[in-house]
Amino acid sequence: MTNPLPTIDLCFTAFDGLIKEEFLPTKFTLLANQKPHPLCERAAQYLQNYLESQREWNHNFGLIKEKEGAIIGKMFGVLVVKTIRNQIGYLWAFSGKLAGSNHHPKFVPPVFDMLTENSFLNKGMVELARMGEEIKKLESLKTNDCKEQMIDLKIKRKNYSKNLQKEIFEHYHFLNQGGESKSLTEIFNHAGYKNPPSGAGECAAPKLLQYAFLQKMKPLALAEFWWGLSPKSEHWKHGEFYPCCHEKCQPIFAHTLKEMEINYDL
Repeated sequence: MTNPLPTIDLCFTAFDGLIKEEFLPTKFTLLANQKPHPLCERAAQYLQNYLESQREWNHNFGLIKEKEGAIIGKMFGVLVVKTIRNQIGYLWAFSGKLAGSNHHPKFVPPVFDMLTENSFLNKGMVELARMGEEIKKLESLKTNDCKEQMIDLKIKRKNYSKNLQKEIFEHYHFLNQGGESKSLTEIFNHAGYKNPPSGAGECAAPKLLQYAFLQKMKPLALAEFWWGLSPKSEHWKHGEFYPCCHEKCQPIFAHTLKEMEINYDL
């Protein structure tokens, strides 16, 4: 059995009672055939109970009729970990933003917070908006000189947007078990991508692994589930478990799970 000692971590929750060693996965375990490890199922059930009862923030998942706000279903993740004090417990995360914020009690933080006040991103978005308004004014004048200025400004805005996106990717750095850190750009270039896809690094799974490595925790098992109504373009079902996404997460996993023994079959 593990010998749990108190751990103070606002994102970490220990399982009640002792967890026998034979109940722990011998290798890092991911979802297989929509079936998570039993400890992930337990952690996910705690999270789902919390989502149904919490009153700390307001987000419309589309599960309650006449609830205000745009309906946005969300992917959530749970990671079972062992702390440096040999405590067995779990971490929670959500993909993207939740209720318009990157930070909520009980959930791990983002790898990089793009919503920080007065950040380079906010200033960049203000500049892009300013260029957009200037382009609209030039379009309304409809003169040859204005057309040339408008074309030049559109090119400038496009280049500015590309450079801003590159800077965003450079602010996302991911650790692996060996303490090696790589940026999103490095990770996706190594995987053969010209650039990382939009939203890379914002999924629940990379957030969970990053937090675990930062806190010197050993990841044991991971699972993600969909909560809420499915967007029209997808077929996710409320409460169902799904494998981590291939396009955005697999290249990151190649780095974060490097040299870790992985079990895909439960």
